Amino acid sequence: MSAPSAAYRPLADRMRPLSLDGYVGQGHILGPGKPLRRAIEEGNLHSMVLWGPPGTGKTTLARMLAEQTHAEFLTLSAVLAGVKDIRNAVAAARQIRELESRLTILFIDEAHRFNKAQQDAFLPYVEDGTVIFIGATTENPSFELNSALLSRARTYVLKRLEPVDLRSIIDAAINDDEAGLGQLQLDFAAELRDRLAQAADGDARRVLNLLEIAADLAVEVDGRSVIQEETLNEVIAGGTRRFDKGGDDFYDQISALHKSVRGSSPDAALYWLVRMLDGGCDPLYIARRVVRMASEDIGNADPRALTLCLNAWDVQERLGSPEGELALAQAVIYMACAAKSNAVYKAYNAARAGIGKTGSLEVPVHLRNAPTRLMKELGYGRAYRYAHDEPEGYAAGEHYLPDDMPEPGYYQPVPRGLEIRIAEKLAHLRELDKKARKDG
Repeated sequence: MSAPSAAYRPLADRMRPLSLDGYVGQGHILGPGKPLRRAIEEGNLHSMVLWGPPGTGKTTLARMLAEQTHAEFLTLSAVLAGVKDIRNAVAAARQIRELESRLTILFIDEAHRFNKAQQDAFLPYVEDGTVIFIGATTENPSFELNSALLSRARTYVLKRLEPVDLRSIIDAAINDDEAGLGQLQLDFAAELRDRLAQAADGDARRVLNLLEIAADLAVEVDGRSVIQEETLNEVIAGGTRRFDKGGDDFYDQISALHKSVRGSSPDAALYWLVRMLDGGCDPLYIARRVVRMASEDIGNADPRALTLCLNAWDVQERLGSPEGELALAQAVIYMACAAKSNAVYKAYNAARAGIGKTGSLEVPVHLRNAPTRLMKELGYGRAYRYAHDEPEGYAAGEHYLPDDMPEPGYYQPVPRGLEIRIAEKLAHLRELDKKARKDG
């Protein structure tokens, strides 16, 4: 195939809609009567942040708003632009306002990549209306954009497109004789179109890019240009579901895995585990988090869970994939089905909080180690009761906390799993303590 000409534009760019009639998806913000739709229809410009996954129409919305309101559209990439570029854009916006009495939309792609100095550079011009700021981001703006900028812009959340939305985009591109592929008269079976829509994972740009590649690889069959199943398989091979390490999807999915385990849903836990692995997440990262789940949400209700998770981690390190991933799946399913207790987690946090308040209390003299004569002369270890020599292997009435510190009751076993027995044992020991103290 010959190299594309200088005038070449990707299919995804050619098919970009210019009006709401051609826009697909985002009905929750663009449906009839919704605030953003009203703003576009009425030509009311305001600064905004468009937050959503790749290929959900953020840039298209910004261009559409500029087209509808006859505003100048200036765009900068936060990846490439510096403070100087921002100042140049502001100067251009001022000139346009003075000479043409038109507003300027300053569209910032990948806005989350702007540092604080860059954000501060155009903040005054957003404040005084020199530019209408529209930022596009795939990351949570609450974390990535400063509060001063967010307070001057409304945030709209864009959702990943559904397969039915992507299917309509595929059909439109194939049937469009001007901007699309209509002139090719493609023969592309309905079931294969559905597979392509599913493979694009909610990303309109991706589905059009894949479609364009598939069209380039179409073969002539009886005078027709056919996208065959083998061709589609090659085009979508290796495609993974969306998983941005370090981004919102990363933390949302590990959160979903953790909460599915806590909620005793083995199917959901397995689903999120496989989603993360399928998306390219490091299995060893998952192994570390799984160990945390075993202690935080199962604890002593079923101590075997921690052992199983550590074993799965070991298998992953020793054997790699796919053997290690199967071991992780075993651990995750076991934990989801196990008895749950956060008693250890709560006890640990309570102890940390308590120590922060009481400071460095001294170790009681009878609990101190006495390896030297001087320490023994100072009374270290004196009157210590060796539990193994006591009835039931328990020194009833003994106190192991700092002097004058009451029993804090950090650990409170739950009535599930092994902790039922642990609670019974502790209750029995407390009764022995009471009897011993009563007897003096």
